[in-house]
Amino acid sequence: MHETTTLKEKVKLFGYILIPILITQLSMYLMNFFDTIMSGKAGAVDLAGVAIGSSLWVPIFTGINGILLAVTPIIAQLVGANKENDIPKKMQQALYLAITLAIIVIIGVGVCINPILQMMDLEEGVRYTAKYYLISLLTGIIPLFIFNTLRNFIDAHGKTRISMVIILISLPLNVVFNYIFIFGKFGVPRFGGIGSGIATAITYWLVCIIAIGTTIKVKPFKQYHILENWQRPSFIEWGRQLKIGVPIGFALFFETSIFSAVTLFMSTYNTQTIAAHTAAMNFASLLYMIPLSVGMTLTIAIGYEVGAKRFKHARTYGYIGISGGIFIAIFAGLILYIFNDPVARLYHTDPAVIELTKQFIYYAIIFQFADAFGAPLQGALRGYKDVNMTLIMAFISYWIIGLPSGWLLAHYTSLEPFGYWVGIIIGLSAGAITLFGRLLYIQNKMAIKHKKMNA
Repeated sequence: MHETTTLKEKVKLFGYILIPILITQLSMYLMNFFDTIMSGKAGAVDLAGVAIGSSLWVPIFTGINGILLAVTPIIAQLVGANKENDIPKKMQQALYLAITLAIIVIIGVGVCINPILQMMDLEEGVRYTAKYYLISLLTGIIPLFIFNTLRNFIDAHGKTRISMVIILISLPLNVVFNYIFIFGKFGVPRFGGIGSGIATAITYWLVCIIAIGTTIKVKPFKQYHILENWQRPSFIEWGRQLKIGVPIGFALFFETSIFSAVTLFMSTYNTQTIAAHTAAMNFASLLYMIPLSVGMTLTIAIGYEVGAKRFKHARTYGYIGISGGIFIAIFAGLILYIFNDPVARLYHTDPAVIELTKQFIYYAIIFQFADAFGAPLQGALRGYKDVNMTLIMAFISYWIIGLPSGWLLAHYTSLEPFGYWVGIIIGLSAGAITLFGRLLYIQNKMAIKHKKMNA
């Protein structure tokens, strides 16, 4: 990351940071994408089991990862303010916190998994697959959280291509592991959908090892010596990261958990409906990686400019990101509309499931417009370290407005399962509108503060 003066320079730098993040996010999500597709080829029960397992895991992972994501604005602002000497201490404490959170998640999921699955009206085969898919994933949680912490550290310097290379190396290996463990190849037992969890856990260990090697051997990261001369855990430093990270984590949790909640509500429908809903949601979530990447880029760019107290430049980056979000919404909508049938056939061969998937995709076209606008706004606000109000807005938009609307429409109109998707559209739209208003408020607040400082 470096200082820019003209709009052209900013757009160029924004793209330079964005493209690797986008490839990284798409590649990371492709792991889940291939998990879902390859599990679907093993059977509808395997697909539904992985869907239920993922719906329980994704909001937990996203919420905790939001806490780890606080590393990005913290390090970006330190780099922008030329306070690199503070970085080793911050990173060591962030790693301590990541490992602690991973242990808490492992214990929590281990204790709660049976009661939660028993509460759901699932076929026995689906319940079994979901349970052991989650247990398999748990074996890779500690390395996953370490990797994400180191990745945020690397990205905060604007060196997003390094994260991209790490994930591009791991993605084809994940597909190979899926093939081996799902279908039982090379003497390995056939695990079905559970095998995708095993494959993903192995991949988490690989990316963690590569990221550790990068921080030790590659410039400029090796100059910090963050893995040497370890200090004792500092609850004060943990508190500072949690102050930023917890609101980010809960905001992301409230957004992603509405999708998981809908999937859980879908468990009252038949296996074909669950499979179709999962397929459509999975592909729409893949497209969501694009605006999410824009948001992550904005966090880095705006965090750097705010750290250097160049608030006008931070505002400009915000507008670049929002404009990109609008373009992305149009592009993603066209992809979903044109390729709805080929996309549906990627996941299943059952004609009934394919037809249902195509219907769900039409609703996805609408809600991704709000998503493509809202995700960059969240990223921009994280760059300003404005996270508390975003948390409140997310909770109200998704859980007070969106999910209840979907439940009412599903139970009291002819929309039935599609009613939940309309509720998602309502919630995401409300969130995008409020986030935009918040960003304008923060930008004006920073402008006034800057004028007073220079008066």
